Amino acid sequence: MNKTFLTLCPVMAKLHARFGDCPIPSERGHSAYEALFRAIVFQQLSGKAAGTILRRVLALFDLEILGDIVPFPSPQAFLLMDDEALRGAGLSWNKIKAINDLSQKKIDGIVPDNEEVHHLPDDEIIERLISVRGIGRWSVQMYLIFTLGREDIWPIDDLGVQKGFQHAYGLEALPKPKELAGLANHLQPFRSYAAWYCWRVCDELKPSKNEVLGQTKMPQKATKADKPKPKTKKTRVTDK
Repeated sequence: MNKTFLTLCPVMAKLHARFGDCPIPSERGHSAYEALFRAIVFQQLSGKAAGTILRRVLALFDLEILGDIVPFPSPQAFLLMDDEALRGAGLSWNKIKAINDLSQKKIDGIVPDNEEVHHLPDDEIIERLISVRGIGRWSVQMYLIFTLGREDIWPIDDLGVQKGFQHAYGLEALPKPKELAGLANHLQPFRSYAAWYCWRVCDELKPSKNEVLGQTKMPQKATKADKPKPKTKKTRVTDK
């Protein structure tokens, strides 16, 4: 983490004192192809379920090449794999189509390799990778931050970043994406750090299980003692 970031804003300096150093940059070593392969598999699934499906998919391939174990099948190998076998491993048809498209774009050179990607600016990487079926801007931004360790990515469409920024800076309303883009100009060129601290603030805002249970108690039914007694009609006694 570049400590120059702490001189840019007292709010972020306080968050650093609370949460410690931001772990960015910290390259994970995945290629763009591998990172997006994983991103597609994990879309709209819990981590546990997606991890199980990924292991089943990888088990379909012979990942030993000349005695070395490679982490992912080559794009060519994936395109040659039977779609029914992939579906049987748990991939949906839409995800199969998405990874087929990813594989073809890797072969065509649209998805860069590790050597090329380090020489590309952020905007060009985003533009090239969002052309892959099923991959949006947010997925590419997460790849830039957590795989490549790019330090100035500002995911304005991320709800956690929006909420964290709102509470960190005491804003009355949740900032809209276009508004949030301008609000963080003073944090350049380290907006990836700012996003990470906003996520930490947002994590603290989530109620614990006990708090949720305490806030969602069902109203109790009224007991007989609580129920109002019916009024009895008084009769007027007259002298006959």
